[in-house]
Order: sequence, then C-alpha cells, then structure tokens
Amino acid sequence: MPKPKAKPEPSPDKRIQELATAFKLPTVAQEVCRRFVDAGHAEALDTLLEVLEAEVSDRRERRVTRLRRASGLPPAKTMATLDLKRFPSKLAHLIRELAGGDFLDRAENVLAFGLPGVGKSHVATAIGHALIDSGRSVLYQPTFRLVQDLLAAKRDLQLPRALRKLDLFDAILLDDIGYVQQSQEEVEVLFTLMAERYERRSMIITSNLVFSQWDQIFKNPMTTAAAIDRVVHHAIILDFFKVPSYRNEEAEARQSSAEEAPDPPSDGASEVDSEA
Repeated sequence: MPKPKAKPEPSPDKRIQELATAFKLPTVAQEVCRRFVDAGHAEALDTLLEVLEAEVSDRRERRVTRLRRASGLPPAKTMATLDLKRFPSKLAHLIRELAGGDFLDRAENVLAFGLPGVGKSHVATAIGHALIDSGRSVLYQPTFRLVQDLLAAKRDLQLPRALRKLDLFDAILLDDIGYVQQSQEEVEVLFTLMAERYERRSMIITSNLVFSQWDQIFKNPMTTAAAIDRVVHHAIILDFFKVPSYRNEEAEARQSSAEEAPDPPSDGASEVDSEA
C-alpha cells in the first residue's frame, strides 16, 4: 500500500500570513509581504519568517511552563521515569496512545483500576505531563482535596463558579477515588462534577475499587449507578490488577540482596587478622 503523500510546505509568504493572523496581527498579515517585495527586500522575508517561527516556539514553551505550574502534577512522575516494560504489552501500548491526547477531543474518560503500589497513579500523572507537553490543560488533585474544595465553594454559594473554573481544564485527574469515604454532601459535589463534565470534558480517575465496590464511595445505589454510567459511557479502562506491586518488587529485591551478601567475618577471624 503506497504511503500517503506528505503535505507540501506552505510558501514563506503564505506561512508569514498564517503566523501573523495567529498572532492577531491582521494588518501585518495583509500588508507585510507585499510591502517587502515592493520595497525590493523580498529576500528579507526568509529572515522575517525565522523570527516569527522563533516567536511560535517561545510562546509554546511559555504556555507549557504555565500549564505545568497550574496543573499541580508531581514533577517526577513523567513518561521518561515510567518503566513501561513492567506492564503487559497491550496495556503499555494503550498508555502510549493515551499520551497522544486524542481521547480529549472525544471527551472520553480514562479509568485506571488496580491494587495499591502497581503504578496506576504514576501512569495517570505521566499521561497528564504528556498532555501538557502538547499544550493541553490538566489539573491534578487527590480526590479528597478536590471534594473538600468543592464542598467549601458550595457552602459559600460559589459552587457554579468553581465548576466553571474547573471546566477550563481539558482533563481533571482524580487520584485515589477509592480511598475517599464520602459524607452525603461530599457525594453530591463529586457527582455534580462528574455530571457537569459528562460528554464535554475528560477525567482521568485512579481507583483501587472496581465498579462493583463503588457503593462504598457513593453510598446510595442509585447515585452509584448514575455516577458509573456517566464515567463509563465514554471511557478507556486501564486494568492494573495483573501488574505486580512496585513495593513488593522492591521488598523482594532488598531481601534477595540481603541473602546474597557475604557474611561478616567472625570474631575469631577478626582476632587472627589483628594478630597477623
């Protein structure tokens, strides 16, 4: 099957017009190339294009820095520090795909389920960092903290405003939803957040509880069913239950190292060495 032909690069004057328009400089976009040519400086358009491209790159870097600062993501948990070889090949492939961010355009959710210590939070935050690298906005918070913030906003009659602010983020990462034992008020604000984002914005959720155990979070069977319905309807599920625990692996490695270490010399041997 022949490869699709690459899109031809726009001419320098066309690219200058595109960039000037993107920078909200309509007069520059319309006039600059023609005036350079009329003044006999057509060769300078290449230099002008280089400057505009440098501005694009600089703006992108500033935006990524700003988005990362606002995200609250743990700085060390990135794709670069994630050992994908620990995961089954299908799961690792899916993680790489999610890092591309196409699921955000479809307003899909990502649900990562698994026992504690298997790396699901690292995966979720690594995906978040990758999304920011591509210019997407992400908010990371432990679920209990975000719920408390929303509850405080509700008590101050500011919940709609708080939800509008959260709507500015392409993805919200709710970490460890299974550890939260909610009061009725907390359940209501968490459900409201899920309902507000349903089919509009994405959520990335990690949990040590499978759906059949979510009644421990939402208490009421109807609320539990409604929450699951909204989360799962457009969702990609990452199953970590067959992934070994980082902590268990580290403990086994320490135990193995201790067993392989040579025994220290006995007191008798020390005395012989000393006398020698």
